Amino acid sequence: MQTEPMQTIKKVLNSSVVLAIDENGVELVVLGKGIGYGRKPGETVVPDDANQVFVSLPEGDQRNLVELLAQIPAEFVELTRAIVALAETDGLELDPHIYLTLTDHLNFAVERQRKGLTTVNRLAWEVRTIYPRQYAVGVRAVALLRDRLDIELPDEEAANVAFHLVNADAGNGGVDGVPVDAARVVQLVSQVATIVTHSTGVQLHNDDLHGARFVAHLQYFARRFFDGKLATSEDDFLFTSLSARYPAAITAAERVRVLVAQEYGEHLPNEEIAFLALHIARVLSD
Repeated sequence: MQTEPMQTIKKVLNSSVVLAIDENGVELVVLGKGIGYGRKPGETVVPDDANQVFVSLPEGDQRNLVELLAQIPAEFVELTRAIVALAETDGLELDPHIYLTLTDHLNFAVERQRKGLTTVNRLAWEVRTIYPRQYAVGVRAVALLRDRLDIELPDEEAANVAFHLVNADAGNGGVDGVPVDAARVVQLVSQVATIVTHSTGVQLHNDDLHGARFVAHLQYFARRFFDGKLATSEDDFLFTSLSARYPAAITAAERVRVLVAQEYGEHLPNEEIAFLALHIARVLSD
């Protein structure tokens, strides 16, 4: 009969977190409700998939996680575990870094709120539109915080949680598997949407199908931009045709080209400008 692998407790961080060593001498952070309560170094931990999470990270990150979890109340570790479980149930595959980044964020967000230092995420609409699955988990996370800690956080906090989920999404692969920073994607989408609004006068509303469709295109553009996968053709046929047919759309797209050059030091080829102008023209005609 196969026996379960055993971990030996090296250090108890709080009632929900212990640092353990497995049979191969590998250090693991073990998260589980009550797992550290009344426990001492040298005692064993028997894996319980229903109640425990085993987090193994590179040495430097492991130290940071251990230091953080030793300073933060156990309730925030439990909240992170619950939020990660919700995200994974929804099909998201998350990097273990989420236990460090999200736990730290939740603690800080509640701390700020209790001190009356509220902040507003002005990209909340873009996050909700671009990352609906992560945002939905964020909404449920805010509800969990309210129910468990009896604290009312602003609705925009759901977007902040979504940021962390996107950045930890193992499927969010960029160049050579390096995740694209969700904040950078959303920031670029917001910048382009602002230029289009100012240039054309078209307001992009969160309940507007046309606006949502356009933002979806901007999301795709921003992800490809940061992935280094933009179109490279300088073929002027489509660009020239659109310049004559949709001059207002081309003007707005050219302003985006200027922004990207100034802010990111990158040149957008005519093919990308033409595609962007096509989508701007579609918004203008809707």
